[in-house]
Amino acid sequence: MQLVIKYSVIFCCVFLFACQGQSNNASQSESASSGSNSSVSSSSSSSSESSKDASIDNDNKVLQTILNRKSVREFSDKEISQDLINNLLKAGMSAPSSRDRRPWHFIVISDKAILEILGNQLKNASCLKSANKAIIVCGDDELSDNCWYLDCSAATQNILIAAESMGLGAVWTAIYPYDDRSEVVNKTFSLAKNIHALTIIPLGYPLEKSEPKNKFDAARVHYNKW
Repeated sequence: MQLVIKYSVIFCCVFLFACQGQSNNASQSESASSGSNSSVSSSSSSSSESSKDASIDNDNKVLQTILNRKSVREFSDKEISQDLINNLLKAGMSAPSSRDRRPWHFIVISDKAILEILGNQLKNASCLKSANKAIIVCGDDELSDNCWYLDCSAATQNILIAAESMGLGAVWTAIYPYDDRSEVVNKTFSLAKNIHALTIIPLGYPLEKSEPKNKFDAARVHYNKW
């Protein structure tokens, strides 16, 4: 009888030990599986976040328009509607200005003869001869004697970006601060002494499709110090 009890105790111990070993193995397996799933989940989440960040540029139409802007100097014969011109002018007048003085004036040129004359006299703006229209951005120094050219530069940039968004081609051709170019514009339009032409923007539908330049240069970026 004692022998039977002895062997029964031994059997129970062995059985319990075996069960405990299987339980530990299962626990380790679940832990490993959980860790693996957690790693996969973390990796998937990280990948998702990265993908989300990468898609921001594509979803941001304003940013894409800015990045796609390019200088266009060859135009087709397609007519630009007055509605588009009005929208360009609204964009220009939406620019920021010092103390909100808004010192700008805009001369819209639709007369082909005037475009031809200016294109011949302004070598840097010879593309006016093929432009459908043009906008001269002017500043009034009686409204802003110290910042008109800064404010009008912001207005000019707004017009260029708006033109890109409409599928139009445009280019910044400088008038100010060149005396010879300013004289041509002053005489052509009989500008008052307090009015200064900053730039002429030739406008038209692009003759050919062109790709924008990637102008981002990390070497020009400085954080917290030079």
